[in-house]
Amino acid sequence: MSKKVLIVGGVAGGASAAARLRRLDEEAEIIIFERGEHISYANCGLPYYVSGVINDREALLVSKPEAMRSRFLIDVRIHSEVTRIFPEEKAIEVQESSGKVYRESYDILILAPGAAPLRPPIPGIDDIEALVVRNVTDIDLIKRYLDEQQPQTAAVVGGGFIGLEMAENLHARGIDTTIIEMSNQVMAPLDFEMAAILHEHMFNKGLNLILEDGVKSFAKKEKGILITLQSGEEIQADITILAIGVKPEIKLAKEAGLTIGDLGGIKVNERLQTSDPNIYAVGDAIEVKNIVTGQAALLPLAGPANKQGRIVADIIAGRNSEYKGTQGTAIAKVFDLAAAATGANEKMLLKLGIPHAVSFTHSNSHASYYPGSTRLSIKLLFDPTDGRVLGAQAVGAQGVDKRIDDIAGVIRHQGTVYDLQELELAYAPPFSSAKDPVNMAGYVAENIINGDVRMIQWQELSKITKEVFIVDVRDEEERRAKFIPGSLHIPINDLRSRLSELPQDKEIVVYCEIGLRGYLAYRILIQHGFTKVRNLSGGWVTYYPAVFG
Repeated sequence: MSKKVLIVGGVAGGASAAARLRRLDEEAEIIIFERGEHISYANCGLPYYVSGVINDREALLVSKPEAMRSRFLIDVRIHSEVTRIFPEEKAIEVQESSGKVYRESYDILILAPGAAPLRPPIPGIDDIEALVVRNVTDIDLIKRYLDEQQPQTAAVVGGGFIGLEMAENLHARGIDTTIIEMSNQVMAPLDFEMAAILHEHMFNKGLNLILEDGVKSFAKKEKGILITLQSGEEIQADITILAIGVKPEIKLAKEAGLTIGDLGGIKVNERLQTSDPNIYAVGDAIEVKNIVTGQAALLPLAGPANKQGRIVADIIAGRNSEYKGTQGTAIAKVFDLAAAATGANEKMLLKLGIPHAVSFTHSNSHASYYPGSTRLSIKLLFDPTDGRVLGAQAVGAQGVDKRIDDIAGVIRHQGTVYDLQELELAYAPPFSSAKDPVNMAGYVAENIINGDVRMIQWQELSKITKEVFIVDVRDEEERRAKFIPGSLHIPINDLRSRLSELPQDKEIVVYCEIGLRGYLAYRILIQHGFTKVRNLSGGWVTYYPAVFG
């Protein structure tokens, strides 16, 4: 007997489940309900349509309702909002845009409602046109406004992925753009010192970035919008984009009596079943298990949503499958840089009290002697005893995506820093180095675990600069640019002949540009009887933007 499967939401998870289920079961009756006009659209590509990087609007529409109907024999009902679920009756209530209301029964129900943009109750927010970026209709409205009104200034409230991408694309149109972020950094999956690299880059690109300041009120003026910040600063903008974050769409599930998790998402098991075994849920609306910490998490990402849709379809079709969890692998383009993260960041590990060690490496994206090589910065977080990789972040102009993906694969399989060393990665001068940046991150982490070097992190040193003896082992030219105040300059090649200038009874911190010469200096000093030595992790390249940026 064929199953009747209803799917609420037709974007990533919902569309993926429908297409996969049809491939496995030709007889199933599959109906998708979508309250909007579009299904299966490229929501991650929406900001790039604003600037014209993506100039074909149709390219954003991955699959259209008529295509789903003709190719997969799936009944797609757009402009149809599911307003209630009746679990006991195994039925839903649907309201069409025309106002018509009807019920539809089901054998299996899949919830894929996604997440909605946050719209906090800030005074004046209802008096202005504060635009959001969730679907094609939203981006059409923004694009039309930009084309017709030709605004000169824009304010983006929120410095997450969507906020940064919108700010970049508004800036690309020649609009004077301000990002307002309440936190001390953009892009929350990164730790502060990695985000600081982005801060410096955005300032250099002419973007106005306001950190640690939130919106107090909005006011509509004759020309544009007046935004008053908590600090009292005022920002004038012709257009305002809200990109503060998203919250799971749980209204249907909650009213149906389904269990909601502590974080506010729909609670599901490893088979993605809700508390009602006939109702599954996928995508941004659910709580997932973080595979690194084991804790529940809200991780609204397209990749996991599509995988979840596929797994649910497998289960409905009678296959043995389960969702093992999410690690939050994500990447964003920020002008000329890319910033990516996977696994746990240090903020999360500190909050949960999970023991960890940290290394920073700043390698070349490919062989330094081949033209076009640029710096690629990696922060690696790992267990200080067994070397298990807990998380990583990478920022750079080239090669960030493949390096974070390499590390993500190791994390997924509970690998260690030794696995990073042993990865046999493709090498040719235009693409990498014989010692790939991922291998180098593993080598540095091993040195820390083995005790071949003791590290000091930038935030530790910034608090105790007067209590330690700091030695700058860079070259004279590097020293002339900028240096840590109070440090003694001894180039690495002169260190052995100038050991008498260093105190035996005081803690010594050595630093260089990226940490490598600091490591060499550490090994020299330790083997010459100096016992209180530490190397500044990541060197000046990590320290400077974090402390002075």
